[in-house]
Amino acid sequence: MRNFFLIFALFVTTISAHATKNRIQYSKKIEGYLVDYKTRNEVEKVKVSLTSTVTGKVYTTETDENGVFTFKHVPIGKSMLMLIDEDYRADTLKMFETNAKEHLVHYTFSKTQPFTANLKVSWMFNWGDRKVTENGKTFVKEHYWSHVLAKVILVIYGLCLLLIFYYSIVQLSLAFAYRKQRKAQQSRVEPAFDLANAPKVTVQLPMYNEMYVADRIIDTIAEFDYPRDKFQIQVLDDSTDETKDIIAKKVAEVAARGINIQHIHRVDRTGYKAGALDAAMDQVEGEFIAIFDADFVPDKDFLLRTMPYFNTDKIGVVQTRWGHLNKTYSLLTELQAFGLNGHFAIEQGGRNAQGHYINFNGTAGVWRKACIEDAGGWEHDTITEDLDLSYRAQMRGWKFNYLEEVESPAELPITMSALKSQQHRWMKGGAEVFIKMWKRIVTTKGLKFSDRLHGLAHLFNSSVFVFILILSLLSLPVLHIKDSFSDLNFFIQVGAFFLSSTVFLAFYYWNAYRDKTGNFFSDLFRFVGRFVQFLTVSMALSLSNAVAVIEGYLGIKSSFVRTPKFNVAKKDEFTGNKYDKKSLSIINIAEGILMVVFGFTAVNRAIYGDLGMVPFHLMLTIGYAVIFFNTLKENRSPQG
Repeated sequence: MRNFFLIFALFVTTISAHATKNRIQYSKKIEGYLVDYKTRNEVEKVKVSLTSTVTGKVYTTETDENGVFTFKHVPIGKSMLMLIDEDYRADTLKMFETNAKEHLVHYTFSKTQPFTANLKVSWMFNWGDRKVTENGKTFVKEHYWSHVLAKVILVIYGLCLLLIFYYSIVQLSLAFAYRKQRKAQQSRVEPAFDLANAPKVTVQLPMYNEMYVADRIIDTIAEFDYPRDKFQIQVLDDSTDETKDIIAKKVAEVAARGINIQHIHRVDRTGYKAGALDAAMDQVEGEFIAIFDADFVPDKDFLLRTMPYFNTDKIGVVQTRWGHLNKTYSLLTELQAFGLNGHFAIEQGGRNAQGHYINFNGTAGVWRKACIEDAGGWEHDTITEDLDLSYRAQMRGWKFNYLEEVESPAELPITMSALKSQQHRWMKGGAEVFIKMWKRIVTTKGLKFSDRLHGLAHLFNSSVFVFILILSLLSLPVLHIKDSFSDLNFFIQVGAFFLSSTVFLAFYYWNAYRDKTGNFFSDLFRFVGRFVQFLTVSMALSLSNAVAVIEGYLGIKSSFVRTPKFNVAKKDEFTGNKYDKKSLSIINIAEGILMVVFGFTAVNRAIYGDLGMVPFHLMLTIGYAVIFFNTLKENRSPQG
C-alpha cells in the first residue's frame, strides 16, 4: 500500500492569560495547511479534527482551496490531530505545546512534521473518486463503476490465489506420501528375476535430426547387459539431414557385432514421435519395449534393474528417474535439475506410493507391449503422447511402477531458447491431454474418487502458470485498489494468508532436494537460496508457458518441436548448435516490457514505504530480466 506523506505546517496564536487551577487558557486560533508530499500541492476539502486532552472536546473543520484549516478557541495544552475525511485512512498525529509561557502571545510550530495517510488516489491515476458540482458546491464523490471493477478484479485475483493454494496443498500431500513411502522402501526387497527365462525386450530410440548425440545413445544401448537372443534395438529415424547417414553407419557397426538392431527411417513425419513409435509396432519382436530419447545415457544394467518389477501381469509400465549429465553447466541447468528432481521424487514417487495415476515420461521407461495395444496404441492428436497413453492405459486397469532408485542420466537444455521450447511442448501437451481426457476421468465407471481427483489435478498442473501470470498482472491494479478503496483493503490483507502456498512448495522441494550434505543448517541455507532462484525464474517463465497452455486449451495445433541436444557438459565444449533456433518474438518483447513495469513498480512502492508486494515484484523483475537478457545474448552470439 502506498503511503502518502502529508506535511502539516501549524501556526498557533493565543490570547494572553494567566493559567490557574480554576481557569483554562484558550487559544485565539490554531491554523495550519496541508500539502501533498509528492506533488507539493495544497490539498483542499480534507476533513480534520482536533481533540483537546484538557477538556476532551472535539473540534472539526476542513481545508479550504489553499489547503488551510483553522480551529478557534481551543484550550492550550496537549491535543490530538486527526484526519477524518472519507478519502483518507484515520491516522493520528499528537501535537504538544512546547513553549507555553504566561505572557506569550504567538506560538509557532515552524518545523514541518510528516503525517502518514492512505489517500484514495493511486500512484498512477485516480480511479477511486471524482469531483462533482451540485447546487454550486464542489465535492468529491466515489466512482460507482470503478468500485464495481475493483471488486471484479479482487474476485479474479482471489480465485487465482485459491487455485495456486489448492495446487500447493496437492503438492504438500504428495510430499507427505513420498516421505512415508521412503521409509517403507528401506525394507523393500527387490523382486527375483530369472535371467535364463528373461522375456524379450525391444529398445526403441526415436530420433529426428540428432547429429550431436546419435552415436552416443546407440553405443550406450548396444552395451546393455541382457541376453543377446532376448534383445532388439530399433532406431526410429525421422531425420532429414546428415543424421540419417550417421545413424546408418553406426547401426551397421553395431550389427556387425552380432547385435539385433534395425534402422527404420521414415520420410513422412506424420504424428512426429508418436507416429514413429506407432509405425514401428508391427516390427517389434519383444514382449516389452524400452524407450530412450537421444540425449539419455542409461547404465548398462538398466534392464536388469527394471525388468524384475514386471512381476505381475497387470504391471504395464516401469518408469525410472531422470538424472542430469550436465547439471553443473550453469545456473540455468542447476535450476532445471532442482525442478525436475521435485517431479521425479515427489510427484512420481508420491502418486505411485498412494496408488494414483502417474505418467510415463516419454523416455527412460519400459512398456509391456500388450499394455500399449490394449490402451489403443500411440495416438498423435496431442504433442505429449506419453501422458495421453499413460492415462488411457491406467484407466483400463493397468498398473505403473516408479523406480526412484534407478537413475537414467540425460542432458538438460543449456540455452534459454532450448529450455523454453521444451517447456512449451510440455505445458501445451498437458493442456491438450486435459481437454482430451477430463470427461473420461469424470465419467468412466469403476474409478476411485481419489484417482479422479488426483488425475484431474495432475493433468491440470500446467495451468498453474496461467494463474501465476494473471496473479502477477493483476497485482498492479490491486495496488491501485489499495490506494483508492479503503473499504476493500481487508480482502487484500486476507490474501496474505495464501503466502502459505510458498511454504508448502518449499516443503515439497526440500524433500526432493538432492544436494544435501548432512549438515542441516548448511543444507537449509543453500536450499533456501536455490528455492528462491527457482521461484524467481519459474514465475517469469509464466508468460511463455501460459501462452502454451492457452494454445492447448484452444486446440491451436503446432508441430512437435523437439528440444535441441548439445552433448556438452562444460561451457568450453560448446561451439554452437544448428538446431537451436533463436529469434526475438513478441513474447520476448513482452518479457522485456514486464521486466520494466514490475521493476518500476517495486522501486516506486519501496520509495513510498509500501513494502507488501515489493519482494514479489522484485522477483518478477529479476526473473524477467534473466530471461530477456539471456535471450538477447543468445541472439547476438551462437555460443549461447
